[in-house]
Amino acid sequence: MRKNKLKAAYTEITAEAGIETALHGGRAKCLQRLIRLDMPVPRTLALSFDAVHEVAQGRPLDTRGMLAAFGDGPLVSVRPSSEDPDWGGPGAILNIGMNDARHAALSETIGAEAASALYVRFIQAYAVHVARLDSDGFGGGEAAPAEALPGLLETYQEETDEPFPQDPARQLADVLRAMARAWEGTSARLLRQARGAPADAGLGLVVQRMALGIGNGESGSGVIQFIDEQTGAHLIKGRYLSQSQGRDALIDRSKALFLTRDERGASMEEGCPDHFRALVGYGETCRTRLREEMQIEFTIEDGSLYILDAVRVQRSARAGVRVAVALAEDGIITRQEALMRVEPRALADLLHKQVDPDSPRDPILRGLAASPGAARGRVVFSAMAALASDARGEPCVLVRHETAPEDIRGMHAASAVLTERGGMSSHAAVIARGLGLPCIVGVSDMSLDVRDKRLSAPDGRIFCEGDMITIDGSSGEVLAGEAKLLEPALDGWFKKLLSWADTARDIGVRANADTPADARTARMFRSDGIGLCRTEHMFFEDDRLTVMREMIFADTSEDRAAALERLLPMQRTDFIELFEIMQGRPVCIRLFDPPLHEFLPHSREGMREIAAALDLPMSDVTRRVEALAEFNPMLGLRGVRLGITVPEIYDMQARAIFEATVAVGRQGTEVAPEIMIPLVSARREVELVKARVDAVASAVAAAEGAEFGYRLGVMVETPRAALRAGDISVNSAFLSFGTNDLTQMTYGLSRDDAGRFMNDYVNKEVYPEDPFHTLDVEGVGELLRIGAERGREKKADLILSICGEHGGTPESIRFCRSVGFDYVSCSPFRVPVARLAAARLAIADADGTGGEG
Repeated sequence: MRKNKLKAAYTEITAEAGIETALHGGRAKCLQRLIRLDMPVPRTLALSFDAVHEVAQGRPLDTRGMLAAFGDGPLVSVRPSSEDPDWGGPGAILNIGMNDARHAALSETIGAEAASALYVRFIQAYAVHVARLDSDGFGGGEAAPAEALPGLLETYQEETDEPFPQDPARQLADVLRAMARAWEGTSARLLRQARGAPADAGLGLVVQRMALGIGNGESGSGVIQFIDEQTGAHLIKGRYLSQSQGRDALIDRSKALFLTRDERGASMEEGCPDHFRALVGYGETCRTRLREEMQIEFTIEDGSLYILDAVRVQRSARAGVRVAVALAEDGIITRQEALMRVEPRALADLLHKQVDPDSPRDPILRGLAASPGAARGRVVFSAMAALASDARGEPCVLVRHETAPEDIRGMHAASAVLTERGGMSSHAAVIARGLGLPCIVGVSDMSLDVRDKRLSAPDGRIFCEGDMITIDGSSGEVLAGEAKLLEPALDGWFKKLLSWADTARDIGVRANADTPADARTARMFRSDGIGLCRTEHMFFEDDRLTVMREMIFADTSEDRAAALERLLPMQRTDFIELFEIMQGRPVCIRLFDPPLHEFLPHSREGMREIAAALDLPMSDVTRRVEALAEFNPMLGLRGVRLGITVPEIYDMQARAIFEATVAVGRQGTEVAPEIMIPLVSARREVELVKARVDAVASAVAAAEGAEFGYRLGVMVETPRAALRAGDISVNSAFLSFGTNDLTQMTYGLSRDDAGRFMNDYVNKEVYPEDPFHTLDVEGVGELLRIGAERGREKKADLILSICGEHGGTPESIRFCRSVGFDYVSCSPFRVPVARLAAARLAIADADGTGGEG
C-alpha cells in the first residue's frame, strides 16, 4: 500500500509566513528576516523538522508540487537548517533539476560550457552524497571541468546500471531523503552531540531557487563579512569569483577577486562598485537589525545581485568579546545581553597564549587538558633541570610521572607541565592552574624514562631532554616542535565586559593565592580578595626548607620554637607583601596543613644532604624520616591535628600574621586578616586553636601598642565538619568549604589516582562527570547544603564560601548562589570566568530564564 504524500510539509518563506527557529531551524528563520529587511533573496521553501523526519522514515514528499512553486524548469538548491548552526548538518547540494533537456536549453542561452559546468557540479554531488558512490570515480572531491560531463554520465550508468536520473521531481526527492537520513545517522548524531546538541535535535531543510552565478553578463558568487574572525576588528573580508557558485570564491582564492581595493590584485569594489556598495549596506543592516555580525553569501546572475544566505560569523573567543562589547556600546544590544553572549569558559582563551588554529599541528600525545593555554619549551625531567633551564633563559616543559610539593619550584621555573598520571584535581593540575601554567595530565600512553631522560610517544618517536615540544593545555594535545602561538588578549574590550559583569553579579569572587605573584594576578583580574592562601607553599624555598627541617628534627618544644623563630620574619615579610598588594581587600590565610614528611626527602642521597646540613648522624635522619612516614598521609597527622600536637607552628604563623597586620596598618592601609583552620572535624579542635590564636593576638597587640581586628574560621574539608557545622560555627566567623578534600573523603577516592579510571566511569555513566572537575551537587553538594543550613541556624551572620578548585566553574557558582554563599574562591586565572558566570546567572534569574551561566 502506497504511503500518502506529505502535502503540507513545506512552507514558502515570506515576510508573513509562520517560520520558527524551533520548528524550521535557524537558516530558515534567518532567510525570513533577510526577506523582511527587503534583501533580494531568491524564492525559498522551508521543510519543518517533523517533515524531514518523516522523509527520513520513507514517507514521500510532493516534490513535483514543490518544484511547480518555482515556475517552469527551475533549478534549485537544498541546504540544511538546524536549530543551532554550530550543530552542523549535511552539505548543500546545488543545481537540482539539471538533466539532459535542461542542459540543452541552457546551452542555447548561457553557452554550452556554462551549462555543462552546472550539470557536472550536480552529477558529482548527487553521485557521492545521494547515490553514495565512490568519489574517486567522480573527481575525488575536486571540481571536475565542464568537458568531463560525458564521462561522468557514463561512469554513473556503469556504477548504478541505470542512466542518471532525468526527472527533477525524483532528483529533489532523492536529495531530500539522503540529507534527512544523513542527519539521523549514528555518526552525525554523535558529532552534533559533541557540539552540544541534544540527541533528538531536529533538522529542517530549505529549497531555494538557484541564482546561477554562471552564464551571461556579470555572473559569479562570493562571501563577505565585516569583522576579522580572530580579533573582532571591523574590516571587510571575503572573496568574489566570476563564473562560480556557492562558496567557490573561498576555495579557489588564486582566481578570486578581493572585495575591497587591494594592491595585490583586482577587486569587486572596482569591478562591480554598485553591488559592492549594496553588500556593505546589507552588512550594516544585518548588524543593526539582526543585532549580529553576519557573513553573507551572495550570487550575481547576469548583473542581478541575490543574497542566498547569511550566517553568524564564526569567531574566536577574543573576537566574540569585542563584538559583544561593540554592539552594546553602539546601542544595538544591552550590556546585559552582551554579557549573556559570551560564554564564561571562552574567556580562558583570552587569558593565556593559544596555539594558532591556522598553523600546522604535529600531535604526539593526548591527555587531560588540566590548565588552559599554550607554551613551547625544551623537555626537562626534574625540578632542578627546570631551574637550570630558567637560569639560562631557556623556556622548558617539566615532564614528570606526577608532581609533588618538592616540584613546586621547578613548576615556577617551567613554561608548562606534562604528567603521565593524575586527574583534573591532581597536584600538578591544581598548582598549574594557580600559576597560570599550561598543563596536561593523565597522559597514560606516554612511556617515560626519567633515569635516561627520555619520553616515548605511541607512534615510536622518542624525545630526549632538550628536545622542543609545545603543550596545548586548552585541548590536551602535546605537539612536536615549536607551534605558532597567539598572544593573550587582555585588552580594553575584555576589561570593559568584566566591569559590566561586576555591576550585575550578586556573589563575591575571590582568588586562591599562595605567593605575591599570585596576589598580583588576583589584583590584575580584579578579585574581591584572597579566599585561600596556602601558607605551606612558602616553606619550600631553599633557605626556608632547611630551617623547616631543623624544626622537624628538634627534640623539644623549645628547640622547635627556636627554629620557628627564624622562620617568623620570613613569614611576616610574606604576609606584609600580600597585604600591601591587596590594599585592604580581605585576605584569608590557611594555617599550615600538610604532613611534615612532605618536607623530607625519601632518597638516600637526599637524606645524606640533610645529615650534612644539620650535622646529624645518618641514622638519626633515617629514623626520623621513618617515624614520620604514614600509611595514608591524607588522613594522617596534618592540618589542625598538627596544629594541636605541634602548636608552635600555628603560634608562629598567627604572630607573623598579626605583626604584618600592624606593620601594614601603620602605612595607612587597614587590614582585617582572616585566619582559617584546616581539616577540622570537631568543635573542640576549633576551641583549642582559637584559644592560642586569641592569646597570640593579645600578646602582639600589647607588644606593638596597636589594635586590630581579625576573623577566625574553619575550612570544611571532612564530611563530619559539614554535618557538625552547627557546633563548629559557634567559634567561627566563617566556614569555607574546601571541595577538593571534601570530594575525596565523600567518595573515598584519591584525586591523584582517579585519572586512571575516571574516563571509564564517566563513559559507563557511573558518574555523570568527573567529581573533581564538576561539583557533585547530589552528594558533595548535599553536605555543603547541610553545613550551610546548620551553620547559619546557630550563627545567622556566618560567612559561607567555597575555596576548592570547583569555585571557578559556572555550575558550582549556580549551586553556591542557590545555597546562599557569600563568595567563591578559585585560581587567579579563573577569576574572570567566575565573575562573568556569576553575572550571567544573576541576569538570567532577574529575567526568569534560569540561564546556564
